Amino acid sequence: MSQVSYATLLKATEGFSSANLIGAGGFGSVYKGVLDDDRVVVAVKVFNMLHRGASESFIAECEALRNIRHRNLVKILTACSSIDFSGNDFKALVYEFMDNGSLEEWLHPSTGNEEVIKAPKILSLVQRLDIAIDVACALDYLHNLCETPIVHCDLKPSNVLLDKELTGHVSDFGLAKFLSKPTDNVSENQSSSIGIRGSVGYAAPEYGMGSEVSTNGDVYSFGILLFEMFTGKRPTDYMFSDRLNLHNFVKTVLLEGVAEIADSLVIQEDITNVDDAPNRSNVRAQKMEECLTLIFEIGIACSAESPTNRKDIKNALSELHSIRKSLLG
Repeated sequence: MSQVSYATLLKATEGFSSANLIGAGGFGSVYKGVLDDDRVVVAVKVFNMLHRGASESFIAECEALRNIRHRNLVKILTACSSIDFSGNDFKALVYEFMDNGSLEEWLHPSTGNEEVIKAPKILSLVQRLDIAIDVACALDYLHNLCETPIVHCDLKPSNVLLDKELTGHVSDFGLAKFLSKPTDNVSENQSSSIGIRGSVGYAAPEYGMGSEVSTNGDVYSFGILLFEMFTGKRPTDYMFSDRLNLHNFVKTVLLEGVAEIADSLVIQEDITNVDDAPNRSNVRAQKMEECLTLIFEIGIACSAESPTNRKDIKNALSELHSIRKSLLG
């Protein structure tokens, strides 16, 4: 698509109405819209230009998404850098619309939402595993297959969007960084964006001590994401304080058995779907617990405190594929 105007996006989103608001946070808000020309449903991310760093975030996202294409990355359609009708700076990005919203909405549905009460969104173990593989594929592409490695810097459930088939797409590259050289993984990184390095609970611990951005930081976030997907607990849960965090919690409780920490919905949903004899259900449950144990072990290896001790995303992806094959086999 060619660049769109402010007026076009205003009309597409019905004046950026609250009824069309589908997401907010960070540097702006996201609206559902319909482009008049071809009736394409889109997601329009409007940057709050009063927010410090919004302009840099807009540029970073344009730079990051301009030359990359992957089935597990959100697809950018066009951009708008203009002036609104009040003479203020206006910047927006237009993305392909994702029918099933964000992973965040599926893992932590709003209890006040009537739709959720009537038909709660539940992801099965296989669906969660498929989404985890989708995210790992996206990171492998960004870290290892792009001409210049890209570090996402803000991987979390709200930045993983799901399409009609529940395929995962990594989104929001507003904090993305380009590594200066393909061989540079830790030092002398060239930044394409601002200095913020992620969200509380998901950002690698070394970032808090001033370390440079690296692909290892994304791997840490991926490990935390795995924990959240299969335990149902946020890393910012009130139970985590002092020295206890999601990594230590899983590592400690895993010794007592995976059923102690797995999201009960995951096991219940999958066992309920087995309509054979009780013996088969028991075998299925055992296999599920074995697979969950392996998934948590990957999460532990990815979220190790020391960056150099973390599992490479390519190896994590390979192991997740093996787990899926075993689970379905």
